[in-house]
Amino acid sequence: MLEREIAAFVERTYAIYPANTATLPAVQQRAIYDRYAAAFTPPLPAGVQVENASFRTRLGHSIRLRLYRPSAQGPEPMGTLLFFHGGGFVVGSLDSHEIVTARLAADTGLCVIAVDYRLAPEHRAPAAHDDCLEVTLAALEGRLPFASLPAPLQLAGDSAGGNLAASVAMALRDRGIDGVRGMALIYPMLGAEPQLPARDTEAHAPMLSLADVYAFRRLYWGGRWDERHDDTAALAWTLPLHAGRFDGLPRTLAIGVEHDPLRDDARVFAERIRAAGGQAQAWPGTGLVHGCWRALSTSPAVQQLHATVCRFLIETAQGRD
Repeated sequence: MLEREIAAFVERTYAIYPANTATLPAVQQRAIYDRYAAAFTPPLPAGVQVENASFRTRLGHSIRLRLYRPSAQGPEPMGTLLFFHGGGFVVGSLDSHEIVTARLAADTGLCVIAVDYRLAPEHRAPAAHDDCLEVTLAALEGRLPFASLPAPLQLAGDSAGGNLAASVAMALRDRGIDGVRGMALIYPMLGAEPQLPARDTEAHAPMLSLADVYAFRRLYWGGRWDERHDDTAALAWTLPLHAGRFDGLPRTLAIGVEHDPLRDDARVFAERIRAAGGQAQAWPGTGLVHGCWRALSTSPAVQQLHATVCRFLIETAQGRD
């Protein structure tokens, strides 16, 4: 059952962002999504400072970055968080997720960097993954265009962004690169198919249906996760649940929400990390829907979700178990 405040949030969402939006051309999807996000984005929290910059990749294109520094009147930041936004790899931007990134900086005391990676269908897999991996490597090597970014580094993302964070962490492990201490994955999409039973029981969930998942998947991956395609091996790292090993990963928080076909991706990922000897916790968002973080100002359950994420990031930055 939906939390009462979430039911009101869903109703307000559909007044701006119709349920069939994922079937529209990408340009139209983005215009609708941007209007929707703007309607839910409050002013910046008091004391949070914002700095915009661009990072030039090895391939020569620019990735826009936005740094949120916590209040100068507070204690020194205890670490840095790279945040990869959701949006099915098709929509989303620095602006669309400011409701999340600014509050994370305000409520954790971390420096938070939002990453504006390339979007599909103009840039198909693994473009977004390549961008996020390159930004993360630059952060670890001190090459981002911001001064005084404190260690340790953590990764976070919602939905598609959760996929990006997990994929980057696995790629770094496979390269033998340390330095990422933790990752927080909020209603992430982690495999070519959502995990059971939610794939079936929540196929028609509000905010994100199974048909929406497939529509976004086609725009980013096409059919290329299929074993019949020659480049499947090259793309395997973009689907974390298809990995051959789950050891050696940073401490992980994986949040799945009750009414979401992707709900069990988070649970299964955390189970596999624990089975491999790692530290991972799954948090169930009872009464919640995909994309609910935007209801932070009205929903007690979302406020609990946000507090859980912040507590995990703070404790991980401090090195506490």
